[in-house]
Amino acid sequence: MTTGSARARPDPVLRFRSGVDAWLAGLILASLLLVLVVLWRSPLPAALALPILALGCALPLSTLLGTHYTLDEDTLLIRSGPMRWRIAIRDIRAVTPTRSAASSPALSLDRLRIDHGPGRCVLISPADRQGFLDALRERQRRLAAI
Repeated sequence: MTTGSARARPDPVLRFRSGVDAWLAGLILASLLLVLVVLWRSPLPAALALPILALGCALPLSTLLGTHYTLDEDTLLIRSGPMRWRIAIRDIRAVTPTRSAASSPALSLDRLRIDHGPGRCVLISPADRQGFLDALRERQRRLAAI
């Protein structure tokens, strides 16, 4: 049984999918179609064309379907296709909205800039921006109290 004075702990793990701008999803799908058309018309033997097709489709699809941000009790884990970033929540110094088009693990231009150390930042685009910010702030408050 819990008492009124007990502090509620945040959920141990929360996962936020990246928001996806329609133009970017269209660009990724067009690139997949281009790979298919080029290889269809290519004189390459199947033994060479199939691995190229697999890579040419797997990378964009893994980025489109596999970009998300996970908050556990003390870490922000960012995944975008085969890429991974791990940021200690204690190291996050600022979170600011941006529409920067810089390369980043974000599939929307509705982004958050996460500053996490001297000269280090990453841009992300959680679809549930407010839910992400609330969960991050709760974890930062809890860690500051320890």
